[in-house]
Amino acid sequence: MKIAMLGAGAMGCLFGGLLSESGQDVTLLDVNDAHLDAIRAQGLRLETDGGDRRVHGLTVLRPEHYRDVPDLLILFTKSLHTEVALRSVAALLGAAPADAPLRVLTLQNGLGNLEAASRHVDPARLLVGMTTWPADLAGLGHVRSHGAGKVRLLPASGEADAQARRIAGALDAAGLQCEVDPNVWAAIWEKVAFNAALNSLCAVTGCAVGQLDHVSDGPALARAVVAEVIAVAHAVGVDADESACQSSVAYAIAHHRAHQPSMLQDVLAKRPTEIEAINGEVVMRARQAGVPVPNTAMLLGLVRLIQARQLDSR
Repeated sequence: MKIAMLGAGAMGCLFGGLLSESGQDVTLLDVNDAHLDAIRAQGLRLETDGGDRRVHGLTVLRPEHYRDVPDLLILFTKSLHTEVALRSVAALLGAAPADAPLRVLTLQNGLGNLEAASRHVDPARLLVGMTTWPADLAGLGHVRSHGAGKVRLLPASGEADAQARRIAGALDAAGLQCEVDPNVWAAIWEKVAFNAALNSLCAVTGCAVGQLDHVSDGPALARAVVAEVIAVAHAVGVDADESACQSSVAYAIAHHRAHQPSMLQDVLAKRPTEIEAINGEVVMRARQAGVPVPNTAMLLGLVRLIQARQLDSR
């Protein structure tokens, strides 16, 4: 398949590198010129449980320079950059003939990504999904990923089709543990609950994940946020599994002790975070459904305050 990664940060490079190694034709699209130059010059350094190696043969471009129409465009930008990213490839999206196999898959964090993508992409071409694969950008052209993960996806229509199965098969053949999942929204909400708890708690405290258990309040707050988010999911008709999500959070606190979630990394780097797509979307939907989410809302307000302070100090 001809596959383009729109957003070649840690996750885009991990997926792109593994897909290229499995024989797919992969293009990485990003606006970080230094990162792209490093990959062009030396290949993509991919450090996983399978070894430390360099992946060559990847095409690397800025989005506005991409002229092809891929079979699959995977959207891996942060949610706050979705609109700009899709506008940057509007020409190729518009050039695809009606019978082209082009599909656009969002594996982004949070909620609202499908709605944002639908403003730029024919909903018939859209797939929604989630992934639990970990990845960190260790330097220019260098991605590190250790541990296991999975991918779950489904066409936006809710009906699996041959192209969705072909895409899932390609991702699975690359070792990404992918399935077409009719219950994908439950998986998405469970990841939102996980991120709303750990990302925002780490962002406001400066703690790595494992440091949250220095006092009992840390894990207790994480459990409270998970319970709130899953209650909202249930209120909007999504059968998310609170027990499984609570177990995932407890495991992360116990075993991912030195991990700094992306939201904490963004705060430390004084970059905008994904708080609106995670806690912000949950709070908005909670208010619409009449579900109280005091802890999730408090963390949303605190991260907003941190961002405002950083913006004011520039």
